[in-house]
Amino acid sequence: MSAATLEAAKAPAAPAQPGAASARSGPYRPASWNRVGWLMVTPYLLVFALFVVYPVTYGFFLARHPESYVKLWADPIFANAVINSVLFLLVVVNLKFIIALFLSGFFTHEKRWIRWVSLLFILPWAVPSIPTILSFRFMLNPEWGIINSIIFKLTGADGPNWLNDRWIAFSMAGLVHIWKSLPFWTLILLTGRLAISKDLYEAASVDGATRWQQFVHITWPSIASLYLTCTILSMIWTLGDFNSVYLLTGGGPSDLTHVLATLGIRYLRLDQVDMAMATIVVAMPLILPLVYFMMKRLSKAPDET
Repeated sequence: MSAATLEAAKAPAAPAQPGAASARSGPYRPASWNRVGWLMVTPYLLVFALFVVYPVTYGFFLARHPESYVKLWADPIFANAVINSVLFLLVVVNLKFIIALFLSGFFTHEKRWIRWVSLLFILPWAVPSIPTILSFRFMLNPEWGIINSIIFKLTGADGPNWLNDRWIAFSMAGLVHIWKSLPFWTLILLTGRLAISKDLYEAASVDGATRWQQFVHITWPSIASLYLTCTILSMIWTLGDFNSVYLLTGGGPSDLTHVLATLGIRYLRLDQVDMAMATIVVAMPLILPLVYFMMKRLSKAPDET
């Protein structure tokens, strides 16, 4: 071995630059990959900016004037809309899920006729909203609707004015909302029930547990998290749903059945765009806590929910 080679072997190695080892520890990616990645993401960013960022920003811009909120608070229809929206969230949605919870137990039975009933049951959710809700409006017509016609033939008395009384009309809107969305949430809870092992029910039956005890100690603990998550998600969707009220009652009688979603449409029809945008902004204290709890639950691990 030559003297030059020995000197090179004895010489201390050059110190590695900071971050060099960590940079080589991962897979090597050419700089061109970053450009390709940005090119792939750019169409999504443009669509997001055009259809999300711009409308939201423009809406806040239109609702920037304090006078809009002063006029909104002075409008008595707004107070009724807030009350109706809260009732929809607390009463109608929870009633819907209580019914869906027990119907999901009914559809777990493995019988052929129950399967046929389940196909018919899911039709209200599958068909479009406009013709189905308008058909309810025609049936509830006090003069020539089929419901009042049947009441007159059976009793000889005139039926009630279903859509001319505030609370009856609001109840009918809630009933239509439940009828329309109940199949979807029943299907979700049914999926949760079917994921429970049948061995648990067989062991409980051997121990002499009743069906109610099986529900309390097996079914409910297994689907409680799913039930709560679906309830919160349904509240978020219901707050922005205007079909059930607007297509059935149009906000009537005398604008007493409006919810916040339909109240914004009313202001738009009156060419009061700032009031419509202010209505949406005022609804945010109701929807933001729901969105927060929903995202918090979705971000947890399965064993933490």
